[in-house]
Amino acid sequence: MSFVIGIDVGTSGTKIVAINEKGTVVASVTKNYDLKSPKPGWAEQNPLDWKKAVFDGLSEICQSINSMEVRSIGLTGQMHGSVFLDERGDVLYPAILWCDQRTAKQCDKINEIVGETELLRMVSNPALTGFTAPKILWLRNEEPDVYKKVKHVLLPKDYIRYELTGEFASDVADASGTLLFNVNQRCWHQELLNKLEIPIEWLPKVYEGPEVTGVIKSSVAEQLRLPPNTVVVAGGGDQAAGGVGCGVVQSGIVSASLGTSGVVFAFSESVHTDPQGRVHTFCHSVPGAWHVMGVMLSAGGSLQWFRNKLCQEEITKSKETGIDPYVYITQSAEKVPIGANGLLFLPYLTGERTPHKDPYARGAFIGLSLMHGKAEMAKAVLEGVAFGMRDSVEIMKGMGIPINEVRISGGGARSTLWRQIMADVCKVPMVVINVDEGPAFGAGLLASISAGMFSSLTEACSSIIKEIERVEPDRTKADEYEFWYQEYKSAYTALAPAFHRIGKSMER
Repeated sequence: MSFVIGIDVGTSGTKIVAINEKGTVVASVTKNYDLKSPKPGWAEQNPLDWKKAVFDGLSEICQSINSMEVRSIGLTGQMHGSVFLDERGDVLYPAILWCDQRTAKQCDKINEIVGETELLRMVSNPALTGFTAPKILWLRNEEPDVYKKVKHVLLPKDYIRYELTGEFASDVADASGTLLFNVNQRCWHQELLNKLEIPIEWLPKVYEGPEVTGVIKSSVAEQLRLPPNTVVVAGGGDQAAGGVGCGVVQSGIVSASLGTSGVVFAFSESVHTDPQGRVHTFCHSVPGAWHVMGVMLSAGGSLQWFRNKLCQEEITKSKETGIDPYVYITQSAEKVPIGANGLLFLPYLTGERTPHKDPYARGAFIGLSLMHGKAEMAKAVLEGVAFGMRDSVEIMKGMGIPINEVRISGGGARSTLWRQIMADVCKVPMVVINVDEGPAFGAGLLASISAGMFSSLTEACSSIIKEIERVEPDRTKADEYEFWYQEYKSAYTALAPAFHRIGKSMER
């Protein structure tokens, strides 16, 4: 039996899965590593830690399957990070990650050089601190001696590709998150590179997601006992690969992840750009397709905060019974009516990205009174996150993107109550599928095409991914939620000036 391997170079660790010809995950390994923050707002990792995690994990995977039957490897990983290499391919500086905030001045400089409207026209996205381009400019400004030695700039998963194959290559989806890529034409944006004085020679050759980018080096094949002709495909950034892993490979299907952050991810057959830049528009890992993505920063993270800070009784009870404290929290919330007896929650605990792009936004309970207790607060948190996810859905609908169903995943999706609230608030069916392996699985599916297991991603997903539950919106509840959603939106508008005054006062 043949196998393919999917590798996800994540922020907290690398996950590797082996998938057989039937699309079944037969082996899975995760290797963790640290994130360093040498200064406030900084986030760095050593690319050599990723390399060790990948090679150690691959070694374990290859011991648990017939490794000589591996045909192809797919790569995915954290987006936007910058790996700077010299002419010998050696790492020059710690990788600056997607969540690093040091580049605010560089983002302002990009907007000054290019113009915000023109930048959105060129690369379909605004200048954000997480993207790769401002990181390159930061290195030029702050570490000029290091910058002089740069010959290659790679994204995290593409550094692993280089270590596996010796090739400098990337894919259209991950490249879309650099702020240097022409998302419409699916190539590096030469005019923008010229304006920013970044040599195009530093950037890797770009491929579509399932395309072969190289063959593993003979030393790697010998070390891991892999066939010497094992190919490595382009893969995709973690969101695009995760979309493939959820079957978001055709029009009308959207995914929503209720993890620490909340991501709404939609397939698109053409380029759709929000004029206000509230959502991201990237190339998809599906050849010739695109995706639109909205991100809220504290989705499941809001409920986690509520549990940790206000639910010690439930945590203690959980230790005694072995039942997850979230079960007790949602059981109490289930008894509370829609609107949490007049209590609203804004889930902006770490600022917000979609739709506000506001680092000063903060969380708030609005309407709190003597009658309210933890049950109402829990219900307000669940509803507030659902309202935040609906913001992305509404923007996408306004852009003309069809949304027929939402495939819901992440830790929050395990809650029956939260799934129903999401369906009622967003007015779209919420679907639970049989696969929840994340981006690593999507990377494996991308590899399965080159291995000849499937002829297309559509065939692969339709063969493997099955619906196991569908939650239809309750029309009566949906109508009732409309009032509370409008109040939720107006609450941010009313409070934003205060958020900004308070946030800036804390910077003094």
